[in-house]
Parts: sequence; structure tokens; C-alpha cells
Amino acid sequence: MVGLIILAILVVIVVAVIGIYNSLVKARIKVDNAWSQIDVQLQRRFDLIPNFVETVKGYMTHENETFEKIAELRTSWANAGTVSEKAKLDNELSDTLKTIMAISEGYPDLKANQNFSELSEELRNTENKISFARQFYNDSVTIYNTKLEVFPSNIIAGMFHFTQRDLFNTESDEARKNVKVDFGSNQ
Repeated sequence: MVGLIILAILVVIVVAVIGIYNSLVKARIKVDNAWSQIDVQLQRRFDLIPNFVETVKGYMTHENETFEKIAELRTSWANAGTVSEKAKLDNELSDTLKTIMAISEGYPDLKANQNFSELSEELRNTENKISFARQFYNDSVTIYNTKLEVFPSNIIAGMFHFTQRDLFNTESDEARKNVKVDFGSNQ
């Protein structure tokens, strides 16, 4: 009888460990998927930028420094490997886009260009998707990291070497502001 009770307790423990382990794996996969969604949207933005820059270059011939910065960021993006590196580059690109937007205000012909308007709208939509993807990623990371800290899943996480993930953070007050991709609809 005692042996049966011990066996039942062991079965319950094994089932609990398997359940907790599977829960941690699912949370980790959700974080990876959420990062992929951010990565896809940020890549989409970087893919839109060359067409955007070419459209703008025809009007802003003396803004070469800004265009070179965008090219440099695009190259750095391809080489970045961590969440924090990509977040830093994303913040820099957002600042650079803000510069282009501010400069574009002085070019009414540019603002009236159909290609410029379409690309601006695509960038605006992409910025919204990036914002939602960041939020989903950070929510997923928070859930995952919480599971790594609370009892009893913290024991299982330690046994199987689950590690915390970084949140997608901004690095400065300026970067915390939304990118306003609005090239002035004449209202």
C-alpha cells in the first residue's frame, strides 16, 4: 500500500514536471514567434526605404547626409543579431525618418508627388504594425520571464536551462515618441 502511494506521488510529480516544462517551451516559442513578427515588419520598413529615399532625393538634393545615414542603418540592420542591437537601430532609423519628415515640409512639390504619398502611407501602415508587434513581443516576453521566476516553474526552468529574454525597449526619451510619418495632408 505504501509503495502504491509513493508510486502515485511520483507519477503526479512527473506529470507536473512535464506540464511545467511544456508550458515553458510553449512560452519560449511564442516569444520567438513574436520576435519574428517584429523582425518581419522592421525588414519591411527597411525594404520600403530605398524607394522612399529615391523619391525624396529628386527633391532634396542637398540632404545627402540623411540619405547616407539611412543606407548605413540598413547595412547595420542586416548584420544585427540581438534584440537590443535591432532595437537600437530601429530607434536610430525612427529618428532619421523624423528628420526626413521635417525636411519634407519645405518641399510642397514633394508632398504632392503620388509616389511619395503612396510610400508615405506604406510607411505609416508599417509603423503601426511595428508598434503592435513590439507590444505583442513585450507581452510574450513578460509572460515567459514571469514563468521563469515563479514557483514551481522556476525550478524546472533552472533544471532545463531556460533563460530570460530581453524586452524591446527604447533607449532615449526622443526614441520613445511615436514616429509621425505624416507628410502633411493639406487640410
